[in-house]
Amino acid sequence: MHGVTSLPTPHLTNIIPCFRGLLLLSVYLGVAPLNELLLPAQQASADTVVENLDASTERPNILLIMCDDMGFSDIGSYGGEVETPNLDRLAATGMRFRTFYNNAKCEHTRASLLTGRWWHHVGASPTVHYSSQTFGERMRTAGYRTLMTGKWHAGQTPFQRGFDRYYGLTDGCCNFWNPGNARANGPTPARKKERRWAIDDKEYKPFTPESPDFYTTDAFTDQAIQYLEQYKTETKPFLLYVAYTAPHYPLHASEGDIAKYRGKYKRLGWDQLRQQRFARQQKLNILPENTTLSQRDASIPAWDTIDESKVDWWDLRMATYAAMIDRMDRNIGRLLKTLKDTGKAENTVIFFLSDNGACKDSADRSTVKGTMPWEVTSYLTQGQPWANASNTPFRQYKTTDYEGGTRTPMIAHWPDHIMKNSITDHPGHLIDFMPTMLDLAGVEIDKDLPGQSLLPVLRGKQITRSWPMYWQFGKSRAIRDKHWKLVKQAASDWELFDLETDPTESRNVASEHPEKVAKLAKQWDAWWNHHPTPQP
Repeated sequence: MHGVTSLPTPHLTNIIPCFRGLLLLSVYLGVAPLNELLLPAQQASADTVVENLDASTERPNILLIMCDDMGFSDIGSYGGEVETPNLDRLAATGMRFRTFYNNAKCEHTRASLLTGRWWHHVGASPTVHYSSQTFGERMRTAGYRTLMTGKWHAGQTPFQRGFDRYYGLTDGCCNFWNPGNARANGPTPARKKERRWAIDDKEYKPFTPESPDFYTTDAFTDQAIQYLEQYKTETKPFLLYVAYTAPHYPLHASEGDIAKYRGKYKRLGWDQLRQQRFARQQKLNILPENTTLSQRDASIPAWDTIDESKVDWWDLRMATYAAMIDRMDRNIGRLLKTLKDTGKAENTVIFFLSDNGACKDSADRSTVKGTMPWEVTSYLTQGQPWANASNTPFRQYKTTDYEGGTRTPMIAHWPDHIMKNSITDHPGHLIDFMPTMLDLAGVEIDKDLPGQSLLPVLRGKQITRSWPMYWQFGKSRAIRDKHWKLVKQAASDWELFDLETDPTESRNVASEHPEKVAKLAKQWDAWWNHHPTPQP
């Protein structure tokens, strides 16, 4: 059974119950730190949350926020040292999922998120035309105002696939300072290739913003705030999907934001960083009690063996990565303030997650070597050693189907409907978002959708998970059936893990259970070879 609990803290064990409401208000308004305001443990149930939605209940607004290439442990409420007070307050007044899965890669995650289907049933690529309806199309038909800013990563634009308004990058990643061509008398921005943007029904390739102060994370938030203010008097509910490109490479952040973290990672190094994050995760109860920290990736050297001449450069990379998450969190704070100012905060469900685990790419694609991340010619990546730390306590990275590639932090927040400071063991997946949104909208959920509505879980109920879950990207594949997970990477043999006793996939037990390996491998093959008729 997958229960819901509220997280313990030594700070409030003697607080009398009548002060709880005031304390929670303080969390939401940001007048006290997260670790001082998490409530004592208590068991959540349907009775401790709220009554069910019925025909007389106003349908909620939905704000879905997704970041890009961020690891499981990077934000404060999942063990990180990066300052993320706004996300941490959402967690302190909402629900955290211990286990929530993505598809390990940008466009594949978006395919399942948007359609509620396994990605290979609808397609996934920068040019794909999804063969099934998106949640933009479904929710607009249900009477919602559908809005989106940020990264799309598919062929047709959001405006063509159910969103009333759209502003953002239709491609995969871009230069944060200037996603287009050089401005007058300016240098050519570092980039992998020219990227496509769209604003409503107009497409731009390239998109070169005029302002020298342009920064994608800010721009996506600015436009989302404009939408919230423009439609604030509408009686219909809204669905706003904000898909940040942070902290995906290239690592770009202002000099001031980076200075906040400069030197921190030089003092820690990646080995100590992993240990510290794991200790915080245990204290936060965000991991099962029997979790062990996975071993440092064998291809990564110990921090204390790094040449002194390279230590500062490694510090700069992680400081910039942290600064990008910090800046994103501040922008999320702007969104939350706008919801409050427009009177929408109390009836808005907020979800936050990452599209995959941290990326091990260690290249430097700067067009001018040695330029800094606040310059448009810089193009650094996080690097494998820091990505290993970002995915603490799990192993491996984006593009693999181990837990480090597929596990994401997931926060759900809905005032008076979700038990405050709660945590759930219910395993969630991207395919659950479509049925959850349809459930929130009060419309019938398609019976052929592979996922399930998480609305009962949000209310504190225990429901049975639909198994198995499946993954495939490139040379990686996996299947999870309850506590058993089978993983195959490239030409290696299938590996079997018992996640109930080994949450970090540290012990391959395939040789001990050959019949289980054969059964799960056969199930994976059947799933991969099944191609249902596309839905209209």
